[in-house]
Amino acid sequence: MPSGPASAPLYADEYERAYAPHYQEPAAAHYRGPVAAPVAQPMPEPVAPRPPLDDETVALRLPGSPARTQRRARPADSEDGAASEGRAARRKAARRHGRQGGGSQDPHEPQEAAQGAVGAPRSRMDARRAARASKPGGAVLVSRMVGEVFITTGVLMLLFVTYQLWWSNVRAHQQAGNEASSLQQDWANGKRNPGTFSPGQGFAILHIPKLDVVAPIAEGISKPKVLDRGMVGHYGEAPLKTAMPDAKTGNFALAGHRNTHGEPFRYINRLKPGDEIVVETQDDYYVYKMASILPATSPSNTSVLDPIPKGSGFTGPGRYITLTTCTPEFTSKYRMIVWGKMVEDRPRSKGKPDALLG
Repeated sequence: MPSGPASAPLYADEYERAYAPHYQEPAAAHYRGPVAAPVAQPMPEPVAPRPPLDDETVALRLPGSPARTQRRARPADSEDGAASEGRAARRKAARRHGRQGGGSQDPHEPQEAAQGAVGAPRSRMDARRAARASKPGGAVLVSRMVGEVFITTGVLMLLFVTYQLWWSNVRAHQQAGNEASSLQQDWANGKRNPGTFSPGQGFAILHIPKLDVVAPIAEGISKPKVLDRGMVGHYGEAPLKTAMPDAKTGNFALAGHRNTHGEPFRYINRLKPGDEIVVETQDDYYVYKMASILPATSPSNTSVLDPIPKGSGFTGPGRYITLTTCTPEFTSKYRMIVWGKMVEDRPRSKGKPDALLG
């Protein structure tokens, strides 16, 4: 075998390093002398490098996911540079999203989250358009105004009903009570004398013991001057002028509210024949007993105020009392009439009648 560098024999350790990276020297081999030329063997196929771990997550990915495809397409010798470029792109997208959306984004979030702000307004013109689009339309404004009108109307109606059903009674009871007290004091002091009374002037007190009614009686049936002040009004003006209680014969007719403003005649429909009705004046107590009732009649039926009232059952002259009020309740469509007949004319000097002592 010729000698020289080109024909130098291959030793086992040199062959192992050059051609057989997986060759393992037997434990018993100690010979280092020349060996015969090896038989040519095919080179082993190169093993593909294992892809690096995902920077974002180690969870499973589908084979066609963008991140894995992108990494497979990169050369093995530029993986570190590509990873750094990907991180730089994500940071740039995060900064762009922060400028457009007004918030901050974690640099490790997916790029899709950073690209979600593409639809946000990018200029003042876009912001104005978005503001105009968010403003309510004309129909919405009209519906809101109508709703506010309804609410305001409902509140006003509620206040009016409260005034009518509650506050008007409170005020009327106060005014009627003051008038009754003033009458009694004047009678005790002798300041008032029987006679003709001016419209609105109190001259007597009505007692209905069964209904616990005590109301002053004033001349006339004026609503603002008499009835709305919680008093009972006497039909004392023509053409509906009726007798006074001290008259020898005649019909002493009274009117009063059934609802609101003191409502002194609220429950006169509960009176039964024989129930007492007492009229107190400066000199006398006039005691009547309920005789009959007309549940409803026309407001124009003034014959119920006649000296011998029609429909009452009375057939001849006498000393009668008539109570009139509206019906049904809370309306003025009809009139309810209650009649009574005097059974006692008792001077005050004899004390109160039995009807007021019970």
